[in-house]
Order: sequence, then C-alpha cells, then structure tokens
Amino acid sequence: MDPLSSLLSGIRAEGSVVSHAVLKAPWTIRFADGAPLTMVTVLRGGGSLLLPDGTERVIAAGDTAIVRGPAPFHLADEPAAVHRPRAEYEINCFAAQSPCSVQALGGIHWGTDTSGATALVVGAYRASGHRHERLLRALPPVLVVTEDAEVCAWLESSAADAARISSGSQALMDRLLDWALVCTLRTWFERSGDDAPSWYRGLADPVLAPALHAFHDRPADAWTVASLAAQAGVSRALFARRFTERMGRPPLAYLTECRMDEAEALLADTDLSIAQIAKTVGYADAFGFSAAFKRHKGLSPSTFRAAAA
Repeated sequence: MDPLSSLLSGIRAEGSVVSHAVLKAPWTIRFADGAPLTMVTVLRGGGSLLLPDGTERVIAAGDTAIVRGPAPFHLADEPAAVHRPRAEYEINCFAAQSPCSVQALGGIHWGTDTSGATALVVGAYRASGHRHERLLRALPPVLVVTEDAEVCAWLESSAADAARISSGSQALMDRLLDWALVCTLRTWFERSGDDAPSWYRGLADPVLAPALHAFHDRPADAWTVASLAAQAGVSRALFARRFTERMGRPPLAYLTECRMDEAEALLADTDLSIAQIAKTVGYADAFGFSAAFKRHKGLSPSTFRAAAA
C-alpha cells in the first residue's frame, strides 16, 4: 500500500455528511464537530473561511477547501457576517442524535430564496485510530484546490442522486466524499512541488518510486540499502545519494521512521502483542524492536500503549 493510501485508511466519511446546502446571505455556518478533516466544495457563490487563529480564506465557485481540525471554525458569506444579524447554522455531525445525514438534509435547502445563493457540498470525516495523524501533520490548517466546472457539476448531480434514492443513499454519499477527499489531496500534493511531504515527492521520482513501493508493500522484509537499490535498478551509492537528496534523510532512517509510525498505530489501535508488532514492522524479536521504539519515540512500547489507552 502506498503511503497516502495507508494514511487515508484510517479516515472516512461515515454517516457524517451534509449534502447540497443552499444559503441566502447573510449567513454563517459554524463547524463544531471537531472532525479531523472537513471538506467544503463551493458549487455556486462563495464565502470566507474564518479559522480560530484569525486566518481568513476566500473560497469561490469551483473551490474545494480542506480544513484540518479539531478546532471549530466558521464559513460566512463575508467576514463581517459573524458580527451582525444573519442566518446561522451549525454542523455538529458527530454529536449524539446528530441530524447530519443524507436522509435528513440531502433534499433540504437551507434558506428560502435560492436565487443568487451559495450552494455547497460538505463532508466531515471521522478518524478510526491514529494512522491518519501523520497525514494531518503534513497538511496546512486549510488548503484550497480549484476544480474544473465539469467536476463540480458532476459532484452536484451525484449528491442530488444520492439524496433522491433512499436505498443505500448514505453509503453512496460517504463513498463519493471519500473519493473527493483522495482526489483533492492528490491534486494539492502534486501542485505543492517541493513543499509536498518527502514521502509523496519520492513516489514521483522514477528512481525512488519502485523501491518505496516495494518497501511499503512489504515493510517486514529485511530491507537494506543494497536491496532497495536493486529494486530501483541503480547502484547502492547512487540510490543512497538520490534518496537523501529527495527525501531529506538516508534510506534506513526513512525506513525506521515509517516502521515506528506503523508500530505506534498498531500499539494504539490493536491488541497485537509487542512480539507480533515487532515482526509486522520488520524486527526479528521484541527486544530489538522495543529498543528501537524507545530510541525513536522516547517511550517503551508498553508504556506508549498504556498512555494511548
């Protein structure tokens, strides 16, 4: 599994969707559910994202914004709207008895007059476990990607279809928003160039990509710089030099970091024994793994597991 797929495997849209909200100014939406990631696609109109640190980001038709949680934030037709009388809405999808579902809101337009209104598709994403945290560390507080008009039209049509068809509508919308999240993040990483995380830049490198895919497919193998270079089809020296230049660390340091991140997720999210986790991430025995984990994370595996629990 490639790194992005692995990191996204712990975050999903599951029953936490507001589809096709239509708002007539002045309005404000408060996002209060503490979701790790929230995605807002503007189909028509636009508004301003207001983050807790005072950041303001204008988003317009065709823009998809991904906001990193969990702090509450606002979306308003304009920044001044939060300080004057307006229609105010709150999205709190993860609370008990939450109304955030396709069945509840998919066919309902917020507001009464839709002429000149702003139309949005919003998805809030749940996290299962800790695997996604490395992805969050790689993202800014808010990122915006501008989509083609055809993409927005397709998304709006698909959201409308999901709302109309009662059978499987929630599952359809959840998968639609999972797809949209992956596509938006891939586009943002591709456009970020040298600002993208090193693990993403490496996958775009024709020399490093085969070795990275091999390692992430089989992390328990006894990888060496020589065996990784063989996967890349280049000399050991060339591979080590290119890897360090592109990834910002030597090959074995990267492998250890990835193995420790995976071990961290397994310790926090599973009941596997420390010996089983050691073998899963490429260590011959629990003793060697425990020493490496403490050196890298500052805690023994058992202490870390107890703290996570």
